[in-house]
Amino acid sequence: MTLSFWRYSHLALAVFSSLFLLLASVTGTILAVDAIQEKTVSYRAENFDAITLGETLPILRKTYPEITEVTVDHNQFVTLEGLDQKDNDVKAYIDPRTGKNLGTPIKKSEFIQWTTALHRSLFLHETGRFFVGLISFILVLISISGFVLILKRQRGLRNFFSKIVKEYFAQYYHVVLGRLALIPILIIAVTGTYLTLEKFNFFIPKTDSKEQQETVKPTLVSDKTSIFKSTLLADVEKIEFPFSDDPEEYYIITLKDREIEVNQVTGTVVSEKLFPATTLLSNLSLDLHTGRTNAIWAFILGLASLNILFFIYSGFAMTFKRRASRIKNKFKAEESKYILLVGSENGSSLRFANSILKQLTDDGEKAHITELNNYNVYPKAEHLLIFTSTYGLGDAPSNADKFESLLTKYNQQQKINYTVIGFGSKSYPDFCGYAKQIDLLLSNQDWAHRYIDLQTVNDKSAEEFVEWVKQWNHKTGFQLATTPSLYNHVPKDLEKLMVMEKTTVSENEQTFILTLRAGMRSRFTSGDLLAIYPANDNRERLYSIGSSNGNIQLAVKLHPSGLGSGFLYNAKAGDIIKARIVPNHAFHFPKKAKKVALISNGTGIAPFLGMIEQNKKKAEIHLYSGFRKKTEITSRYETLASEMIQKQQLRNINLAFSREQDHHYVMDLIKRDEDFFADLLANGGTIMICGALKMQFDVENILDAICLAKNNTTLSSYISKGQILTDCY
Repeated sequence: MTLSFWRYSHLALAVFSSLFLLLASVTGTILAVDAIQEKTVSYRAENFDAITLGETLPILRKTYPEITEVTVDHNQFVTLEGLDQKDNDVKAYIDPRTGKNLGTPIKKSEFIQWTTALHRSLFLHETGRFFVGLISFILVLISISGFVLILKRQRGLRNFFSKIVKEYFAQYYHVVLGRLALIPILIIAVTGTYLTLEKFNFFIPKTDSKEQQETVKPTLVSDKTSIFKSTLLADVEKIEFPFSDDPEEYYIITLKDREIEVNQVTGTVVSEKLFPATTLLSNLSLDLHTGRTNAIWAFILGLASLNILFFIYSGFAMTFKRRASRIKNKFKAEESKYILLVGSENGSSLRFANSILKQLTDDGEKAHITELNNYNVYPKAEHLLIFTSTYGLGDAPSNADKFESLLTKYNQQQKINYTVIGFGSKSYPDFCGYAKQIDLLLSNQDWAHRYIDLQTVNDKSAEEFVEWVKQWNHKTGFQLATTPSLYNHVPKDLEKLMVMEKTTVSENEQTFILTLRAGMRSRFTSGDLLAIYPANDNRERLYSIGSSNGNIQLAVKLHPSGLGSGFLYNAKAGDIIKARIVPNHAFHFPKKAKKVALISNGTGIAPFLGMIEQNKKKAEIHLYSGFRKKTEITSRYETLASEMIQKQQLRNINLAFSREQDHHYVMDLIKRDEDFFADLLANGGTIMICGALKMQFDVENILDAICLAKNNTTLSSYISKGQILTDCY
């Protein structure tokens, strides 16, 4: 079956049952806690599992002259009803070895009784029982459909517990907790369904009018084979005592799987009635559904019930997120020059495509956007723009799984330029696998012409998407927006950061250092990014973070009309700035690195200073940085570097100044130390580059020449191995 079938089934069932599941989950959690509390006060005798009826019955009869019955509950607490030596009524927990009164059975509180009734029948009696059973069965279907969705996402059972890429909170934990809670929730659902069916006598066996009972003729047996000697009290549910000492009066003993009548003198089984399998299943289902027999299982059931509450929230959050990027068209497909086809699982790709659609239509172009599964003949199309993510491990998203067959079915009648933009995560081995597949499929079509090479975008990076926009503008002459912030989400729930310290600029120094204190729950490291929104709109400015003594440290160049730099410079100590921390895993200091070269220019040095400060393992670090002039700030950098060298957290620092008397650039330092860089790469070392994009290109060109000359290989081979890490703008 298709992915969309399972997804829509999963959603429809959840929507239909959400209110009832909410009630059942809350009450189920409360009852699970109650089941655990029952076991905090224990009336269970030591070595209970070794006590036989032959051991306990004589003691009880001697201690209590008249006994009506003895019961053993699911906690293995023994309750006796009868009269004591003073003819007082007794109903108490007792020690089966001594007959000692241990305490009085306590009734459930009114709150627990109320909660139990709500959980079982919604206070609607038989009608409520039916609805609860129906919801339990729907929960079975929800669990199965959820299991199938995870299998499809992970591409089989073998990868069921493989890593899940965190796109956003609700999506990530919906899948992660879904995998962990699947079996407990399925058990809750199946047992709840069975108990309801059993309550409505669905499993009554078709038998003759005679009871399913076998009567055994009385036979004298020795003590060693007496039922009293061979039966453990742990296997008993209830014992009804004979009214007198008359041998014709029998014990009626209810065991787990049968009821027997036993001669009180000889221990002979007089009659036996086996319980049907449905009764045994009913008891097992009750034990599994309530956790009444085991505190650990009750705790697991409580967690599973809480997880159901979270799944209700996260499921709807995911649904609303997908619907937030609905397709809206101004022009029909058959009249449009630009056709934008989208394959998206969670709406991310659609968001990027919609931003391009709006710009095209605002510029007076006829453009139409639709899902890949709606592919058709486009008589006036000149450009086909395909934006697609990859689901699971290289598969098509649910709204693109029919595209390949549709491509075969519908042949375009004119030449059409196409370009494919793939969205994915490099955490998966099949990064943008489906986009690559589409690009290959289109390249084999007679009518299709590849206009721009396949562009891949990692982790919804607006910066990487802008690279494609720039190529498109260059080739078409359009002026689509190239500001990354325009393709980012408008953020919510920004963090509050306090300004701790800020340096000032001067005529000779336009760079300032800003130190911010984050909240206790903030998680960041050097190399991550700080995103600010200075105009309180969707315009975003990103700055590389350096971690210093647990605080965020930024190096910022003040531009005359700079939106972001001006906003930060105007902040004063004690002010609160709202921002968000963007994890930048691709530019974190390598954990296993033994030798690292850090190359930067200008403010790009900020994250490197933080990395050096965090270098507690004392990896061999060499810092290369280029600036225009020697200033107060560069002197500060040199002082910090000297301190780090003394602490053995930095091996050396190499600075280049392009506007001083003996001017040279950071590229000159690299040429000077070409043997060092060739050896570093050849022996598995890492080079990290941060700063201006032009500087990155110049540095990479020099490194490529060094690699060819010294190592007889290209720089790209080291890039593919993850030895070159860049974060440049």
